[in-house]
Amino acid sequence: MSSIIFGPVYSRRFGKSLGIDLSPSKKQCNFDCLYCELEPAKTMDRYEDVISVAEVMEALKKGLKEHPDVDFITLTANGEPTLYPHLSELIDEIDKVKGEIKTLILSNAGTIDDPKVQEALLKLDEVKLSLDCATQTCLKKLDRAHPGIDIEKIKEGMLAFKSRYQGPLIVEILLVKTLNDKPEEITLLNAYLLKLRPTRIDLGTIDRPPAYDVKPLSYEEMLAVSKQFDASLPLYIVSRKKSEARASGYTNEEILETLAMRPLSPDDIEVLFDEESQKRVEELINRGELKIIESNGVKFYVLA
Repeated sequence: MSSIIFGPVYSRRFGKSLGIDLSPSKKQCNFDCLYCELEPAKTMDRYEDVISVAEVMEALKKGLKEHPDVDFITLTANGEPTLYPHLSELIDEIDKVKGEIKTLILSNAGTIDDPKVQEALLKLDEVKLSLDCATQTCLKKLDRAHPGIDIEKIKEGMLAFKSRYQGPLIVEILLVKTLNDKPEEITLLNAYLLKLRPTRIDLGTIDRPPAYDVKPLSYEEMLAVSKQFDASLPLYIVSRKKSEARASGYTNEEILETLAMRPLSPDDIEVLFDEESQKRVEELINRGELKIIESNGVKFYVLA
């Protein structure tokens, strides 16, 4: 199959997804993130190498013939998909063939203040935007954004987009040790996310070999950071690969106190609570003291 189409890729958050790479020939991005698995490259504000909508659609139709049972068609790139100049037209063409399949974009949000980009993204079923930083210093150091990209414009653009968008808006924060895991950065991110109120926040860390010498956080460190966010935010810890936590025994009171600080997903419960404690969680649900809510495909245990 053409390198324009890849997958299907399976994830707990988005089910089975067929990817469209809008920059199959090389990295074309307005960020050069320290954690990116692609080779370092000079940032740009427009694609130099552009594939046609016809090429993309031909490859997609072949892909859908081979994999008609996917949940999502995901727009992404070796770089930033919103820099693709025919994005709006392409989404219109995808809508003609997708049927019940949902469309999703994975964007770094560097262009979200552009009204044309917002207009294109409004047509999608789901939108996922990255927000690793709350300050310009962090954006320049960690995401190494193209000159002219300003964190305040990104934040304003996200708020403007959210006010118009009807679908689920997911925000992804990728934590890198010593760069954006400091309490001052998290405090500012938390304050902003309380304004934005996205459908879900995915908190991740490095899980592939990065382009630069930067380090991931362990699950325990991720959990500690997650507790610095307001408990009303639907925050999902994505990475558990480096978990050294041993499941512990919790009393009913300790379970309720823990969940008052941070809603936990079933994955978190499995890592943190031993079998007896997991039974207590079920008892607390039966007694109406806890409940399970779902946020765009991810379940959370919360206080009733």
